[in-house]
Amino acid sequence: MKNSFILLILLLLSIGLFTRCQKPKLLPVGSGYLDVDGGKIWYNVVGTGDKTPMLVLHGGPGMPSYYLKPLAKLGDERQIIFYDQLGCGHSDRITDPSLMTIDHYKKELGLLIHHLGLKKYYLYGHSWGTMLGTDYYLDHPQGIQALILSSPALSMKRWMADADILIASLPDPVQQAIRENEKYKTYDDAAYQSAVQLYYEGFVARNLPRSVDLDSCFAQMGDNVYMYMAGPSEFSITGELKNYERTDRLKEIQVPTLFIAGEFDEARPATVQYYQSLVPGAQFEMIKGAGKLTTQDNPEQSIKVVRDFLEGLEKKE
Repeated sequence: MKNSFILLILLLLSIGLFTRCQKPKLLPVGSGYLDVDGGKIWYNVVGTGDKTPMLVLHGGPGMPSYYLKPLAKLGDERQIIFYDQLGCGHSDRITDPSLMTIDHYKKELGLLIHHLGLKKYYLYGHSWGTMLGTDYYLDHPQGIQALILSSPALSMKRWMADADILIASLPDPVQQAIRENEKYKTYDDAAYQSAVQLYYEGFVARNLPRSVDLDSCFAQMGDNVYMYMAGPSEFSITGELKNYERTDRLKEIQVPTLFIAGEFDEARPATVQYYQSLVPGAQFEMIKGAGKLTTQDNPEQSIKVVRDFLEGLEKKE
């Protein structure tokens, strides 16, 4: 009887160990389309690594996922899932403003997660993607093992204050062109356009000449989505997102979280570290020499900090 009991215990332990050691089922590699409210969205699964997969949320709103392609190098360890949100890139274009909301994009994300059958995954968001990812986590934390929030935009009040600080660091004629044309809403003014370009080259995408992938981003950007949700520029948030504020809820994040900022990011490192301080146990990494598009300006370090963060989590399992 005693021997039988011991054998039973050993059997149960073996089953438990086997279950824990089972690898997640790999998703089919390649691209596909998914029907959502308002059209079809495009997604692409890369990599054959069998560790917990990572789902990537691009910025904008309306900036397709091309610029995040360097993250595909993480596919040697885990599958990486890219997708273009409705209104940009490979996905269908939209004109209905009711589709250009956080609630719509959260539903769209939920449909993709369900379609792919993701039970355990990491969520990576960049810029506007950090807003979408944070809000999705706060509503649907199930299955999300960690958050990676790169160049986060979690307070529009702080975003615009940071933009004001960065504008003030530019030469006086550039500052004047930005401030006067913002005041009178003369966004087509040639001096304003030149000043905006200098701002972008200083704090958004510093690596020149631009990559083919970044050119594809601008060519296939959902300009109407960006204009409706954000506004006419990076430093004038007047659209649907103008009152966005989540600093009061960051304490609710209960999964490991990594915050990332470029050294010259328009999401200023000091602000990103403030967000980090509000999330229990969160980590922070700064990408040297980079503006907001860290995966374009310094892809090597961008990949390394994500890889090291996820490997550190998985060593503890």
